[in-house]
Amino acid sequence: MNKQELQKIKKKALEEHIPIIMDETLEVIEKYLEENKPKRILEIGTAVGYSAICFTQILDEDGVIDTIERDAQRVKEARENIKKAEVEDKINIYEGDAVEILPTLDNKYDVVFIDAAKGKYPFFLKEALRMINKNGIIFADNILYKGYVMSDYNKHKQRTAVRNLREYIKEVSENPNLETEILEVGDGLAISKII
Repeated sequence: MNKQELQKIKKKALEEHIPIIMDETLEVIEKYLEENKPKRILEIGTAVGYSAICFTQILDEDGVIDTIERDAQRVKEARENIKKAEVEDKINIYEGDAVEILPTLDNKYDVVFIDAAKGKYPFFLKEALRMINKNGIIFADNILYKGYVMSDYNKHKQRTAVRNLREYIKEVSENPNLETEILEVGDGLAISKII
């Protein structure tokens, strides 16, 4: 892993206002995963590949990350970044809409990281639960969505996203097979362990 390149990728993404995982969110996830190094991670929402590259540092030696991104320009940039960071043997990118791709996957994962269209989180959860291993962990980033999820005020264009994020929180909180905590790091992180 080329850490200098990783810093350059991060700097460029921030300058171009491309949403990437926040440092404090990444720290929390890394802490969780360092104890049990995952063999397979599924990431829903690649963007420019930054978080997937970061996750390669906590993967099991022969571990793999499958990541899904629908924006062709972002996929192109992610492929370039992954190559520059020298981790192309660890990351597979699926190009296309996660709603269409997820049902076609039948791998088992130790970790699922959800960081894509907010309005689709309940669907992503359903698919994640189908593919997660026993003792696996599902992380959902931006779950509090700028505070909208916990407040009464929502602009019209955020309504669907907010409603679906609330539904996601309700589902992971009430599911008897999950132990969920919601942390106020970054823009909110839901951590659901399979029990």
